[in-house]
Amino acid sequence: MEISAGGRLVVRVSAADVGKRVSVRRLDETGGPGQKFTDTVGVLTSWDDGVLMITRRDGERVRIPESALVAGKVVPAEPARRRGPAASYEELARIAARGWRPVESERLGEWELRAASGFTRRANSVLPLGDPGLPLDEALTAVRRWYGDRGLPAYIQTATGAAGTQEALCAELEARRWTREVTAELWTGALAPVADRETSGVVLSREADADWLARYQRKGVSEVALRVLRSGPSVWFATVPGEDAPAAIGRCVVDGRWAGFAAVEVDPSLRRRGLASTVMAALARRALDEGASAAWLQVESDNAGARALYDGMGFAAHHAYHHYREPDVSGEAR
Repeated sequence: MEISAGGRLVVRVSAADVGKRVSVRRLDETGGPGQKFTDTVGVLTSWDDGVLMITRRDGERVRIPESALVAGKVVPAEPARRRGPAASYEELARIAARGWRPVESERLGEWELRAASGFTRRANSVLPLGDPGLPLDEALTAVRRWYGDRGLPAYIQTATGAAGTQEALCAELEARRWTREVTAELWTGALAPVADRETSGVVLSREADADWLARYQRKGVSEVALRVLRSGPSVWFATVPGEDAPAAIGRCVVDGRWAGFAAVEVDPSLRRRGLASTVMAALARRALDEGASAAWLQVESDNAGARALYDGMGFAAHHAYHHYREPDVSGEAR
């Protein structure tokens, strides 16, 4: 906290700091005995009518009355990373997008509109990396029309928690009643430690064959879904054979220095036996052979088992990402 020469807490943030990362202390509003304080760190996304709105790293928005502030200051835009390869949000967003390509896409300024007949939100959402080239309301109208023409709900994928992420856009979408449906995180780590595990029994292939698809959580995969699964610069599928269906599967996309892991799934009756680590190790070794050195993956915020596994492999959260769905307004023109 900012402390003056006289030892008093000082508020050194103002409405002019909207868009910057700040750290503030406020009086606790629970009304308990004595003075209690709460600290909040995040991006100051608005300061209107005596109320601050701060977006935390995980995308949570915190409303703070100006009258409750006791201290505050602007802090560096990006905290020092404790581990994992250095990377910007934009680099990782583009890498992740190339590893899960839609069937159809179109540019709206620097935004990319993506569609794949509804197979996963990632392949059926806007990736807004920059300026859409239109005022926001006009851009959102164009987005809703584009998805409506394809019989799809409009989604926008945003991110929070790193330099260059979209806390301000999240706030604008929420102000327009777009609903955040999913929050997950993108984690990064060094690739070599992932490969330093047992890999016996894993079969690698360039294709997601019938056996692999039998274990994949999304049943009845269409040709469109297969096109998305196969998309990416260098795609590998891993299978650990089982009796009626594979014991475990995984997918990896190698793109320059990066290897992206996805669809790591294990037969529920065989979990906690190291099969997920084995699948990832086999894929990591192949990625190392192709020149990759860094790894990334995406994990939902409530998947405690996966988060513990990846943490043990040396991965750490880089940023959170969210999917916002268009408001359901009856009779509203697209």
